[in-house]
Amino acid sequence: MREIRLLDNNTINKISAGEVVERPSSVVKELAENSIDAGASAVTIEIRDGGTSLIKISDNGSGIPKEQVKTAFLRHATSKISDIDYIYSLGFRGEALASIASVSQIEMVTKTQNEELGCKIEISGGNMIEESECACAGGTSITVKNIFFNVPAR
Repeated sequence: MREIRLLDNNTINKISAGEVVERPSSVVKELAENSIDAGASAVTIEIRDGGTSLIKISDNGSGIPKEQVKTAFLRHATSKISDIDYIYSLGFRGEALASIASVSQIEMVTKTQNEELGCKIEISGGNMIEESECACAGGTSITVKNIFFNVPAR
């Protein structure tokens, strides 16, 4: 009999991703709902190769403050609820960004209306590659590339 042990966070995130990210259309759904929850009045969706090589969602919503960008990619991190009995948003679990980032190459550029510069973060397979300041419009743009590139076929 094998020893019972805890899985590492990378494996946990990939398993969780299977619940949130079933196919490219579920990535579009999750990210579009985030745009709507951020108060966006305009959302642009770009897709290449049925979403397997590229999904890009851009909005003019509230953006994410630069000190919270890394936190947004942690499992169960959300700004949408503080009490599970009162949910007024489309998303609330705080799993979408972490799940999507664990099985793709993702870049987010975001800026709130109050910030002079925005923030750019790049993550590949759940590992942060780079975080930097950048010039950008208010709102958020998320580019998801090569979905499932690091997930073995079953």
